[in-house]
Amino acid sequence: MGMHRVVEGAGARVVLVHGFTQTLMSWAPVAADLAGDHEVVRVDAPGHGGSGDLHVDLAAGAELLGAAGGRATYVGYSMGARLALRLAIDRPDLVERLVLIGATAGIDDPDERSARRAADDALAARIEADGVDAFLDRWLAQPLFADLSPTPEDLAARRTNTAAGLASSLRLAGTGTMDPPWWDDLARIDAPTLVLAGEHDAKFTALGHRLVAAIGARAGAGAGPVARFAPVAGAGHAAHLQRPALVASRLRAHLGPS
Repeated sequence: MGMHRVVEGAGARVVLVHGFTQTLMSWAPVAADLAGDHEVVRVDAPGHGGSGDLHVDLAAGAELLGAAGGRATYVGYSMGARLALRLAIDRPDLVERLVLIGATAGIDDPDERSARRAADDALAARIEADGVDAFLDRWLAQPLFADLSPTPEDLAARRTNTAAGLASSLRLAGTGTMDPPWWDDLARIDAPTLVLAGEHDAKFTALGHRLVAAIGARAGAGAGPVARFAPVAGAGHAAHLQRPALVASRLRAHLGPS
């Protein structure tokens, strides 16, 4: 069983990978912008939307992502960034360019990593007990999303997710499952990489700069940067939802001519 996807437009291929609790609908405004001159592939990540029955870890999810997208530019947000990053490490032949939004390569401290896995497991059990609607209300009330007002279409799409799918995603593909963390693997990435974070997202801005330094280490002195960081003005963690036109503009500049 493959990853569910929607394809639109023609030109150089761009694959868009959403975050936890979202679906491919979350990329609709960005996709509409890019599809005028690119082939845009939106996927439902494992445990979400039309891929709700795919219960796999990040390595297997990245393999499914590569099968769905082929050789392309991969754009991932949060959980989607973990999948795109793993693909860039494991299958550099498929990743022409890479864009990471609100991303990390893992938690350094083993105790913090273990605590994160335990917290995600408890959260997964809560979803299974209380259902998706109640969980989404709590999830979107987090300080991380304090400045986010999901559109009715995005919220309705999130509510189509299943408790079993979201719970499996947390348990198998959460940040705590990046064990050991991937920071030492990043120098293997040679795809030109753009790292974005909302200007109000201090945690992921710091992580974004660290990602750029780790990926760029491959270039060596005087070879020029492989990766660069750019803030998304007026946005928090979910930058592609808050400022879709600006994110699309950043992507278009990174993609170059179609």
